[in-house]
Amino acid sequence: MEDFVYFFSFQDPNVAMVVAGITLLSISAAMVGTFTFLDKKALLGDAISHAVLPGVCLAFMFAGSKNPYWIVLGAFITGAVSTYAIEWISRSTKLKEDTVIAAVLSVFFGIGILLLTQLQQTGDAALSGLDHFLFGNAISIVYEDLMVYGILALLVIVCLLVFYKEFKLIIFNPGYAQSVGLPVKRLKLLFNTLLVMAVVTGIQAIGVVLMAALLITPPAAARFWSDRLKIILLLAVIFAVFSGIAGAYISFAVPHMPTGPWVVMAISFIAFASFFFAGKKGILSKWYNQRNYQQKIHRDHLLKSLYQVRERNAAPLGKADILELFPGKEKETKRFISKLKKEGQIEEKSNHLLLTPTGLVEAKRVVRLHRLWELYLAQYLNLAPDHVHDMAEKMEHLLTPELEAKLDASLDYPTQDPHHSKIPRDHDL
Repeated sequence: MEDFVYFFSFQDPNVAMVVAGITLLSISAAMVGTFTFLDKKALLGDAISHAVLPGVCLAFMFAGSKNPYWIVLGAFITGAVSTYAIEWISRSTKLKEDTVIAAVLSVFFGIGILLLTQLQQTGDAALSGLDHFLFGNAISIVYEDLMVYGILALLVIVCLLVFYKEFKLIIFNPGYAQSVGLPVKRLKLLFNTLLVMAVVTGIQAIGVVLMAALLITPPAAARFWSDRLKIILLLAVIFAVFSGIAGAYISFAVPHMPTGPWVVMAISFIAFASFFFAGKKGILSKWYNQRNYQQKIHRDHLLKSLYQVRERNAAPLGKADILELFPGKEKETKRFISKLKKEGQIEEKSNHLLLTPTGLVEAKRVVRLHRLWELYLAQYLNLAPDHVHDMAEKMEHLLTPELEAKLDASLDYPTQDPHHSKIPRDHDL
């Protein structure tokens, strides 16, 4: 608890720098990652994050120290080369893009590990902490690092905001973007540059191995909550910043604990929570909505059965008769009979189930929707009358009052369905 209070009180300038740095790089990574994710280029970010490792090692060999300027330059060069290599090979061969990305990623990362191993075997004391670039160590950020990585992250954020409309257009409709005169190729080159820069800003705090997770997982989690780009961007930034600060705090509280894995753990927890609990797209939400839909179908069919008996002037149905109409659903049918009684939709008299005035109005609505849709299918799709029942059974539960009114008007307020059955109206007795 003391560590928590100390970390978030920002009494230590180093802690304040870490929080500022991790916040900026998380925002830039989430924003770039959102466009990359929506453009279905998620693997490209993974390839770039692994491809910067040989650049880090070569920069150290050249500079002889972990100078952030040289590290950023080396990482940017190899990241850019890997991006160009992927595009060139994909364009020049028949290989699929994911195959090319996997191959380039493996080659660059293999070279990086080879160089890192060679450097570690030299026993140079200046190499201390170079392995932090693999899994990240946010607590090792100093003022000079913050200036370099922070300015890069800020530059990425500003560029994305300035070219927001252009990037949005080339991702969702590149053909239209080109037709209105936008320089699509140059904009894509700019975006790839920003993607490489976003990866480079996180190599020290998050690590080259796990940086791809901070790029892709936040927008993937945000996508479950909304379909609007601005909302997805905002949620992705919030998720990334929270995960980045959480990982930095654990690195601070637990000695020798790398930042990257804990950032991934935090963002993965958010992603799984979104996967299960998000609004309309979460697994549990979908299950709940599907369950309610199936219950609505059964409820409507029960009311429709009682109405059709009344319509034919047949003998009223008892509870046993209703149960026979829905074989295998006895328990569910009994539950709905009790529920409809409580709602005042049906009543039981002399062991017979009858529609109340309220239930009659609802039952008419269900039957009317069914017969209107049957007539629509027969008239506009030229389906035979004996082929429209099953499709109408599905659609009658989905039509809203607004769609019902439009459907009714388009059919000129008919009185009969294709089977010459009367289409009931609310004013009918």
